[in-house]
Amino acid sequence: MYCFNGTSKSAEHYRRAQQLIPGGTHLYGKRSELHAPGVWPAYVARAEGGHFWDVDGNEFIDYNLGAGPVMLGHAFGPVIEAVKRQLPLGQLYATSSPLELDLAELVISMVPCAEMVRFARTGGEACAVAVRIARAYSRRDRVLFCGYHGWHDWYISANLADADTLNSHLLPGIDPLGVPKALAGTAIPFQYNAIESLRAALEANRGEVACIVIEPARTFQPENHFLHRVRELADAYGVVLIFDETVTGFRYSRGGAQQYFGVTPDVGIFGKAMGNGFPLTCVAGKRDVMMACRNSFVSSCFWGETTSLAAGIASLTFIRDNPVIEHIWSIGQAIMDGVGSAAGKAGVPLKFVGRPCNPFVRFELDDPGLARGIPTLWEQELLRRGVCAGGLFYICYSHTQQDVTRTVEVCGEALDVIRKTLDAGDVSRFLLAGEKQDGFKRLV
Repeated sequence: MYCFNGTSKSAEHYRRAQQLIPGGTHLYGKRSELHAPGVWPAYVARAEGGHFWDVDGNEFIDYNLGAGPVMLGHAFGPVIEAVKRQLPLGQLYATSSPLELDLAELVISMVPCAEMVRFARTGGEACAVAVRIARAYSRRDRVLFCGYHGWHDWYISANLADADTLNSHLLPGIDPLGVPKALAGTAIPFQYNAIESLRAALEANRGEVACIVIEPARTFQPENHFLHRVRELADAYGVVLIFDETVTGFRYSRGGAQQYFGVTPDVGIFGKAMGNGFPLTCVAGKRDVMMACRNSFVSSCFWGETTSLAAGIASLTFIRDNPVIEHIWSIGQAIMDGVGSAAGKAGVPLKFVGRPCNPFVRFELDDPGLARGIPTLWEQELLRRGVCAGGLFYICYSHTQQDVTRTVEVCGEALDVIRKTLDAGDVSRFLLAGEKQDGFKRLV
C-alpha cells in the first residue's frame, strides 16, 4: 500500500513548479490541489501499456491516460514504430508532407460528417478553428454552446455577460480576465437534454447565430432523441451544427459519437484519441462549410508536423482494423459490474454514469460534508493501492483482465473504508490530508 507525504519527489517537484510555471501545471486538471492531497502522484517517470510509474517508483494502473488521449496504451508499439520511421525523415518541412493527405483520407473514411479536414494540435485550438470556419461560412457572430470547449476567447467570453455562465459547463469561478469585453454576448449557453432552452436561444438570436457547438455526450447521455432534435433545430434555423468530439471521438465508435448515436453534424472536432498521446486534433466537416476556410486566415506551421501525423495514421489504422472499441467497452463494463457489485455488498451508494468506454463514479449522498469529502477519500484509497482513477475511468486497449481483477479488488477495499466513514459520519478522520479543491462541474 502506497503512502505519500510532503517529502516525496512528486511533492518536491510540485513545489518547484509553483515558482517556475504559473498555476503549477499546463493542464488545469493536473493540478495537485484538485486531487487527493498528499497522495496524488504529480510527476510520472515512465508509462507503458495501461500502467505508469511515478518519480518515487510507485506503479499504478492508469485510468487517467493523459486525461484521455492514450486510448491504445502508453508507448504502444505500432504507433511508436511509425514515429521512429518518420523521425530520420524530418519533423517539419517548408512545404507539405504526403502524410497530411493519407491521414485526411483516413479520417474521411471513418467519420460520417467528414468530407474535408483541417489538422490542429490541441482540442481547444481545434474548437477555435471550427468556430472560425462556421463564422466565416455564415457571416454571423453568435455561438450557442453546451459543454466544455477549451480556453479560447470565443468560449470564455461567455462569462463576460454573466460571471456564472460557465459554472456548469466548465467549472465555477472562471474570471474572463484578458478576454476582450467587446465579445460579451457572443457566446450563449443552452442546457443539455433541454431542447426548449436551445429553441429559445435560437429564437432570441434569430438571424445572428453562426453555429451550435455541443459535446454530444460525456457524463450524461442524450434523452428523448435530444441530439436528433438539435439537428432538426439547426436545419430549421439555418445554423451550422458542430459536435465537439474531443473526448468521444474514436472512443464511442470508430466514427465517434455521431456514428454511435446516428446523428451527423455539419462539422466534427476530434482530438484526444486521434494520436494516442501525440499532439494531434482535427476539424472535419461537410465540404461547403469547410471551404469557408479558404477565405479566412486559419494557419499554423506546426499543424503539418510529421511525427504526429504518422502517429495519427498508425493510431486510426489500428483502431479501424482491430477490436479496439469492443475491447475498451468490454473492460469498462467489467469494471462497472465488478465495482457496482462491491458497492452493493458494502452498502455504499455508488453509481456509474456515462458509457462503459468512459464511465464516471458518483456517490449519491445527502449529507453535504460527506458529499464533499468522500470523493477525496475514494481517490486517496485507490491511489494508496496502486490505481489512478478518481471520479472517472478512461479505458485503453492495453488494459487487461488482470487489471480489471485488481481494480475491482482495490475498489472493494476502498469501499470498505468508505462504509466505515459513512458509519462514523466524519470523513476527516480517514483522510491523510485535507479535501481536494472543487474542480470541473460538467453539464454534459
